Amino acid sequence: MRESDDMILLHYGDYITSALQTEGGHLSIGRGGFTLHFGRGARLSGYDCESFKACCIAAGLPVIDSRTVAFEDIVRLAVRGPMVAVGEEASPPPYHALSFAPLGVVAQPYRAAGAEVFNIPDLASPTPGE
Repeated sequence: MRESDDMILLHYGDYITSALQTEGGHLSIGRGGFTLHFGRGARLSGYDCESFKACCIAAGLPVIDSRTVAFEDIVRLAVRGPMVAVGEEASPPPYHALSFAPLGVVAQPYRAAGAEVFNIPDLASPTPGE
């Protein structure tokens, strides 16, 4: 780990731990920086994306990095897709723009669009007959 990574853990380790303990807790990274979702309505934002990302991945925290995805695809996903249920119960399906869905459900279309997704299992399509 680099020295800057140690400083991130020193200053933000409690937030990362809280995100790990919260259902839906995750790190999202976009063109405007990062947002750590660590509780219901609790977020921490910043701009040192690479160091923060490395620390979160190493800690096992789910990470979605959408900086390489085409802007129009990100807009479509963010506006039309559901929000992540962080520290609260997910809405019942079908999920839509104003609903809360489990992190894995929200991560799937980002992964399909080309986002880097870490520490979130790829949801397999159900086998016919299941």
